[in-house]
Amino acid sequence: MRLISVAIDGPVGAGKSTIARAAAERMNFIYCDTGALYRAVGLFCHRNGVDMHDPSEIAMSLGNIKLEIRLINGVQRIFMNSEDVSEEIRLPKISMAASAVSPVPEVRAALLGLQRDIAETHSVIMDGRDIGTVVLPNADVKIFLTAKPEIRAKRRYDELVAKGSDVTFEEVLDDLNKRDYNDSHRGTAPLKQAADAVRADTSELDFEQSVELVCNIIKERM
Repeated sequence: MRLISVAIDGPVGAGKSTIARAAAERMNFIYCDTGALYRAVGLFCHRNGVDMHDPSEIAMSLGNIKLEIRLINGVQRIFMNSEDVSEEIRLPKISMAASAVSPVPEVRAALLGLQRDIAETHSVIMDGRDIGTVVLPNADVKIFLTAKPEIRAKRRYDELVAKGSDVTFEEVLDDLNKRDYNDSHRGTAPLKQAADAVRADTSELDFEQSVELVCNIIKERM
């Protein structure tokens, strides 16, 4: 059976991870959240006092990081130096750390092979910021998943509150706007819609409708 690769890009808070994960389950594909890898690097730098404003110091830290993507019962788990950090990397303080390390060329180069290896051995739905433009430029299906900033911030805020985080909507929206700017203006692999990607705006859709939209796009392109 031919392997199928699906690249889903889009801004923070667009629901890429949850929607892509659900779509992969329905399509019987492997799901790969590439943003989790950058979060893991950010977590390491945060823990070890690396200067987030010094790209060379971030790059030097890579030699001390061993990242693995393990599929446990079909679910992706991120291991950093043999420690499962899948939950800790989702903390709000790690979001900005991820944004700080992600533009560093050495970081992106180090993670590129790990991401491509998965697509070469599985039918995969992979989401991130530059999957369709850089990581999997020849993906069978490319989707740019987005929604209005206020909608994305409200979704992220509800998610964090449900996990017990003490944050305000204003803080989440401010963080989202900063990350949008950083992601789209960075010099290396900035966030942008691939020329051959289908734009999917979920502002007016609930979760089930959003998953159905993504699945339908994949089926049509397959």
